[in-house]
Amino acid sequence: MACLDRCRCCADHRRQSSILYSILKSEEPQERARAQGQGQGHGHGQGHGCSCGSQRRVALKSPQVACKAASAVLVKTLRFVKNVPCFQELPLDEQLVLVRSCWAPLLVLGLAQDRVHFETVETSEPSMLQRILTTRRRDPDGPEPPLSSLSSSPPAPPEPPALTDPLQVQAIKGFLTKCWSLDISTKEYAYLKGTLLFNPDLPGLHCVQYIQGLQREAQQALNEHVQMLHRGHQARFAKLNVALSLLRSINANVITELFFRPIIGTVNMDDMLLEMLCAKL
Repeated sequence: MACLDRCRCCADHRRQSSILYSILKSEEPQERARAQGQGQGHGHGQGHGCSCGSQRRVALKSPQVACKAASAVLVKTLRFVKNVPCFQELPLDEQLVLVRSCWAPLLVLGLAQDRVHFETVETSEPSMLQRILTTRRRDPDGPEPPLSSLSSSPPAPPEPPALTDPLQVQAIKGFLTKCWSLDISTKEYAYLKGTLLFNPDLPGLHCVQYIQGLQREAQQALNEHVQMLHRGHQARFAKLNVALSLLRSINANVITELFFRPIIGTVNMDDMLLEMLCAKL
């Protein structure tokens, strides 16, 4: 696919401030995680809920490292998408439909390409009863607290790590392991991204035939590339597409809560994607 070949994920461009880029720029450089192997997720099954409703969840073991790495991959992913000439020719509303649908699987594909390892720890999500009992509420009819007590109050504790369904995390790790076992090349990653990006089956699209043609072109280019470099491995094309199909089970909300909620807080992910799409990354 000629337009994808011309893309350079790491090309330097003038950068315009965006929510996520500002976060990345303001953070001090940190050491990369030294994990050599993939962290083993805990809790392969559903947690045994007790009568109070507690459930087993997992959280990032090193959220500062993992969230920063995922944020950098997201910036790189959006830069790749915007540099695809065929994508630039689409109207902005069509671009938004495509990006909102595929940003999460594209991000996970980028995590695989950049060999981002992350570890999780199992924890308990507070039940509704526990939240009620441990949350202090002020009587709406009672007196306002004095200003002196407010000024002397200790600062609010830091935001706790986001808790996520362990099965969803296992799906992400399973996909990463699959990609690493296939030793996917840079061009193969580009063609897989093109297949994900140009999805003609999304509601709200008007350039359906054009987008369908781009997806078909990406698949054809991937097939030709595999046949040229892996002639002795006829099943490689099928294995790459099987790996791609694993992304369908990955939920965008899970990606948001796991990697981005700790750093963007209550900011809407769609709003951030729109800002990044319109910015010069």
